Amino acid sequence: MTPEEFRVAGHELIDWIADARAGIDARPVLAPVEPGEVRGWFEAAPPTSVQAFDELLGDLETKVLPGVTQVQHPMHFGWFPSNASLASVLGDIASSGIGSLGISWESSPALTEVEQVVCDWMRQLVGLSDRWHGTIHDTASTACLVALLVARERSTDLVQHRGGTQSVDSPLVVYTTVHAHSSVAKAALLAGFGRDNVRMVDVDPRTHAMDPAALESAMADDAAAGRTPVAVVATVGTTGTTAIDPVAAIVTVAKSHGAYVHVDAALAGSAMLLPEYRHLWSGVEEADSLCWNPHKWMGTVLDCSLFYVRDVGLLTRVMSTDPSYLQSTVDGRVPQYRDWGIPMGRRFRALKLLFQLRLDGVEAIQARLRRDLANAAWLEQQVEAAEGWEVCAPVSLQTVCVRHRPTGASGARLEGSALDRHTLGWTRRVNVSGAAYVTASILDGEWMVRISIGVETTERVHVERLWSLLQDAATS
Repeated sequence: MTPEEFRVAGHELIDWIADARAGIDARPVLAPVEPGEVRGWFEAAPPTSVQAFDELLGDLETKVLPGVTQVQHPMHFGWFPSNASLASVLGDIASSGIGSLGISWESSPALTEVEQVVCDWMRQLVGLSDRWHGTIHDTASTACLVALLVARERSTDLVQHRGGTQSVDSPLVVYTTVHAHSSVAKAALLAGFGRDNVRMVDVDPRTHAMDPAALESAMADDAAAGRTPVAVVATVGTTGTTAIDPVAAIVTVAKSHGAYVHVDAALAGSAMLLPEYRHLWSGVEEADSLCWNPHKWMGTVLDCSLFYVRDVGLLTRVMSTDPSYLQSTVDGRVPQYRDWGIPMGRRFRALKLLFQLRLDGVEAIQARLRRDLANAAWLEQQVEAAEGWEVCAPVSLQTVCVRHRPTGASGARLEGSALDRHTLGWTRRVNVSGAAYVTASILDGEWMVRISIGVETTERVHVERLWSLLQDAATS
């Protein structure tokens, strides 16, 4: 494809994307397909001839889009907001079009230095001090793995350069809670800690946040038994209920045992763009690393996870391999981001943030976040006032956890497996209708439904429509 052919096709593609976004309300939220259906729409053999671009666009319209669950739909309330603001999409296109090779500063000075700029902008926008230095990873899962690798090596004086974890006499232990994202336990396993050395610390039964006293007890017991407390992963905004672990108290306990603290604020980090919400991660300045995902609630298109550390030297000592073919005369004077994470190469992800901040503006983003928080508070009030409905967890941000508990034929309110069947039943009725999408999750041994508010186009009218749908589905 020549640049001129690209110019023509690119205009057509942008028009198609704009039309798809403009007409998204008319599509079902949940993709109405069965397993294997999309695959069956494509030929089994690879293409042997060139396809006209308009035919390819036709395939997008008829074979791809029907199989996409529309997370940009204003009636999407599942999982978490996964916004892809069109301003950031333009940055993503620019990144791909430039085609930069991000393996060193020399391979693309602009890639490295624009990433420095936007990471520092974002640091300032969420109120962090200049002791923090950031980079962009793909997801919080990768950031957590990197953090635990760094924690492991700090606790063992870089044992990776000797016999590795197989040579360590004392078992190395990681602490988190059952409400942390599943990627935390996965990262601990990939980092070689072993499932037996991952402690699920007790939580406050009301807030579902980590109990610092329980953490102290668990760490003291491990230390007394000859094990080494290595790292605590504190969550600010858990996946299930957006519970807020008390970072300041956790840091105090962890530091008394010489343990590393990583703060996972994947969703809730966006709330820190609002000064009035920064108390939720009070104490974060004394943690060792933290991550949050602009590609969630803030609205930067995937993939864009910010990872910050206070000790860059430790990070690079752990992650650097420094092959001879990438050494250059500027080493020591510039950050080499290949030494800040797992992959050697990287995309020009910083352009997505640059475009969004410049084209949408911080004030508009903040206004949208405040709108979502107000809508969550409104829904919480409706649920609490409705007969047979309950709010299952404190509403700390934009997620409202609800349960409908009707009265059975015997006159008693449903409990146990009967309640679970009821909850999963009305959840499925909402989802298969295509009118909205919500996700169910287990909390305190019972199924409940998470209403995650935060799609870029979701207004109060959509939340009102959802509340009506929930009531109809639960009582039908």
